[in-house]
Amino acid sequence: MIHGIQLTPLKKVCDERGRVMHLLRNDWPAFKGFGEVYFSVVNPGVVKGWHLHKEITLNYTAVTGMIKCVLYDEREDSPTRGEVNELFLGEHNYQLVTIPPGIWNGVKGVSATESTIAIVLNQPYNPGEVVRVDPFKNHIPYDWALKHG
Repeated sequence: MIHGIQLTPLKKVCDERGRVMHLLRNDWPAFKGFGEVYFSVVNPGVVKGWHLHKEITLNYTAVTGMIKCVLYDEREDSPTRGEVNELFLGEHNYQLVTIPPGIWNGVKGVSATESTIAIVLNQPYNPGEVVRVDPFKNHIPYDWALKHG
């Protein structure tokens, strides 16, 4: 796992009325402060990425559907520099991934229907601290294509 990435298993509390799905608590190690919460919907097969936050810590989970969350460590001082992680999050693997500043990240919808991603930032979103590159034409050693076999 890339240095600084945290995975937190999340609880679903189900009964005959429905369910409660936990996301993040201020007494969890993953909590780095509160800035903003928003939702991103990704359609099947669509890639949203790559982007990197210079200052913000991200917390992602898919509350509906399934996503592939890919991480790339390009931090010069990191012991895992050059490493790629591929995580599958959502209905079948309900976990929170905490992404520190400086990690390239992107997602791909891998469900037959749209997926909803809940994102908690430790600071309010600031477009000036985000770096973006094309998901398919870039320097990141990752291919978004489905891997058969």
